[in-house]
Amino acid sequence: MKANELRTANMERIGRILVPKKVFFTSGVGHHEDALVSFELALRDAGIEKFNLVYVSSIVPPKCEIIERDEGLKYLFPGQIVFCVMAKMTSNDAGRTIYASLGVAIPEDDNLNGYLTEYYGYCDEDEDVGRYAEDKAEYMLKTAFGVDLMKKFNVTRKAKVKDGMYTTVVATAVFIL
Repeated sequence: MKANELRTANMERIGRILVPKKVFFTSGVGHHEDALVSFELALRDAGIEKFNLVYVSSIVPPKCEIIERDEGLKYLFPGQIVFCVMAKMTSNDAGRTIYASLGVAIPEDDNLNGYLTEYYGYCDEDEDVGRYAEDKAEYMLKTAFGVDLMKKFNVTRKAKVKDGMYTTVVATAVFIL
């Protein structure tokens, strides 16, 4: 094998290794007088505080299996570099309700990729912000492939900001290689 062919073969192998095989979804909320600590507490609530999180864009790879959080956490170990898509909102605007939401759209044909959308901000307590994120993920999937959905859902976390505190909410898709 020539050097260029070997390099190409190695790049293809590495590329396949970095394609997630599984994904799980989680969310969390944290309250603290310090913004960074409130984020840490939200990660703890979500069960993902022990990992080095690397944010990636919003594609669910073809044939990526959706699993439950408890199952997904069994594949990971403290300190591991973990790829994720995260919606995050932090505020100290007392009395306001904040949210973080991931919309998920998975095609019926598992040879195609799915889409995630991340939305966050302020909302009313009874506002269905998760539906908006879900609908936008569906829109991206339909306009990319013109296909019907197999699965559409959202992972949304809301919290009321406490007086004198920062509040952080996260909604996260965690990928397993």
